[in-house]
Amino acid sequence: MPRPVIELQDVSLCYRLAKQRIPSFKEYALHWMRGALTYEQLWALRGVNLKVERGESLGIVGRNGAGKSTLLKVISRVLPATTGRVAVRGRVAPILELGTGFDYELTGQENVFLNALLLGHSRREIEQRFDAIHEFSGLGDFIRSPIRNYSSGMLARLAFSILTAWTPEVLVLDESLAVGDVHFVKKCEERIDLLRGQGTTLLLVSHLAEAVRAHCHRCVWLDGGRIRADGRPDEILALYEGGEATIGVGSSGTTVSA
Repeated sequence: MPRPVIELQDVSLCYRLAKQRIPSFKEYALHWMRGALTYEQLWALRGVNLKVERGESLGIVGRNGAGKSTLLKVISRVLPATTGRVAVRGRVAPILELGTGFDYELTGQENVFLNALLLGHSRREIEQRFDAIHEFSGLGDFIRSPIRNYSSGMLARLAFSILTAWTPEVLVLDESLAVGDVHFVKKCEERIDLLRGQGTTLLLVSHLAEAVRAHCHRCVWLDGGRIRADGRPDEILALYEGGEATIGVGSSGTTVSA
């Protein structure tokens, strides 16, 4: 039996938030030396167990602050889990926050090379794919402009074009399709479907129920850092929109918990 491409066992993540507002490093150092720093704990994830098979497409829904972005960052190896075990087998291509991995003083063209190098591609590979990345992005002459002048939609275009120029084992999208124009969103959706057909595993966080239904054949509802329900998109979205779930197993094997 092939192993899951993503496997999380009892994963929790805790943020330490300073209770004091310290305006300078000097004051921070003084507080630290005096032992006067106090923190409060914020558990963003609690006991998450999740397996995603290779080639599976998983939608993740939940209200703001439910832990969706934190979960994607743990899977993408951006944040280490506080407790539990995380296993991700394969190269991950994440779009987590607009501008991540970009240098705002560099041009779009320079950022193509920078971002792709950070993803593990060689300069030769990037040179071979640059024209295709530029064409797909639709940025035209703006590719030679510093990205500090880009709109959020233009940043999303560039990031998506770079990440999907190659076929990743795992594609992670955090609301990245919500900022693009209709024409580019359609192009992105077509490319997502193409990558899924080539065996890419998809993780999609979205507040758009239509996007989850269109691209995912499985969905989890994250609430308060815990997985509250896991199953078919239509059933999970109905539970999420209704706002209630009960302990047990629903129709089609949908697992729900209080």
